[in-house]
Amino acid sequence: MAGVSPPQQGGPRQSTKREERRDDEASGVAPLLAVHGVTLQYKTPDRLVTATYRVDFDVQRGERFVILGPSGCGKSTLLKAIGGYLAPVEGEIRLKGVRIGKPGPDRMMVFQEFDQLLPWRTVKENVMFPLLASGRLAGTAADARALDCIRKVNLHDFADSFPHVLSGGMKQRVAIARALAMEPDILLMDEPFAALDALTRRKMQDELLALWQETNFTVVFVTHSIAEAIKVGSRILLLTPHPGQVRAELNSLGTDADSHEFAALERRIHALLFDTPDTPIGAGVEA
Repeated sequence: MAGVSPPQQGGPRQSTKREERRDDEASGVAPLLAVHGVTLQYKTPDRLVTATYRVDFDVQRGERFVILGPSGCGKSTLLKAIGGYLAPVEGEIRLKGVRIGKPGPDRMMVFQEFDQLLPWRTVKENVMFPLLASGRLAGTAADARALDCIRKVNLHDFADSFPHVLSGGMKQRVAIARALAMEPDILLMDEPFAALDALTRRKMQDELLALWQETNFTVVFVTHSIAEAIKVGSRILLLTPHPGQVRAELNSLGTDADSHEFAALERRIHALLFDTPDTPIGAGVEA
């Protein structure tokens, strides 16, 4: 789009290995989610803000894909666009080959706020709500699906409790159960553990990974914590400071990685984000 001016940072945009693979189509495996050249803008009372500029990435089915970057780089805005709540001014986002133009039950979102549950409904009723409202399931089938998802997040003893008696971590588990009950193609998580204390946050990360091992869902997870990105993600996309551009895309570590490997990757990511402003945008993509 001619009206979008390129940002004045980080050097020129370069062709990446991922883009070359796209052209080549050597693998023959179509991505579940494809984000191509996406520029996002929104208005404030004072000005028009460019949140991201020509962002490219693909997400395969079953991937734990983490978007990592400093505050204000457009991470959450990008997640909203994937959710269908914001249209790109340039580029496109496709899910299973279909261009995203509006919200849908194939993408479920989990936010960081604790007040995303309906306070007048029990845990089970909160998990059942989108199933009933969308017509996906009804009656005993919705009840059974809700209870199964509540069990998966280890809250079966609280199925009939109301949100006000739950801790912050427990409320986030309910939100995750509610999203998974819809069996979406992709789960979108916007810094879901950011408001938790450090110990609860670590426990929730472990529980999310255990849940992924059980169900192998696809997740796009936004965070500004390098350590959380390494732990939660199987692949990590690094965005530059505002406006967000792709700095690099890296493989994360397996769950059996030792502390030295973890620390080395943490240092590498920190350097890419903060210590190498002259690195060409997109130059750090790994196969």
